[in-house]
Amino acid sequence: MRLFVSVSLDELVGEVADIQEPFVGVDGLRTTNPEQAHLTLKFLGETEETRLRALTDGVDAAIADTGIEPFEVSFGGLGVFPHLNYIRVIWLGVRNGSETVRRLHTAIEKRVTKFGFEPANSNFTPHVTLARMDHAGNKELVKDEVRQSDPDGGTMTVEAIQLTKSTLTEQGPEYTAIERFNL
Repeated sequence: MRLFVSVSLDELVGEVADIQEPFVGVDGLRTTNPEQAHLTLKFLGETEETRLRALTDGVDAAIADTGIEPFEVSFGGLGVFPHLNYIRVIWLGVRNGSETVRRLHTAIEKRVTKFGFEPANSNFTPHVTLARMDHAGNKELVKDEVRQSDPDGGTMTVEAIQLTKSTLTEQGPEYTAIERFNL
């Protein structure tokens, strides 16, 4: 099964949908389902079910290592990966709380790589994926929106993180929380 560790943005579905509005229906873009909006802390990829126990123990221990308790995070601003000249992903950033999010990511990364999961191959940028670009037909429109817009994505209290299963379908990925870890 395909897994990742994340923070669900259930409380901010409306805000995410509003921020996506300029990108909806733009040729070459696929917007994500705002009801599945999340902040990925660690992508794990294909994982055998036999590894779940060690994985959940590792994530639980990583959280305990940080000593992090529930905290507020606010979202805002737009960005892209990898860069404005070659856009693959359009994202909503983290304005406040990013250091705490980074601490969680680092602790989880450290623990799960001990179990054989691949380390991240790039610097961690806390973000919420809004859309993916399939082709550059409307790249200039996207670039203008990213440069000119500074949306407020709202604030929420992070009380838990979750181990999430991603099932790829023709309609896009479907996410299911399979384990919840309270802070």
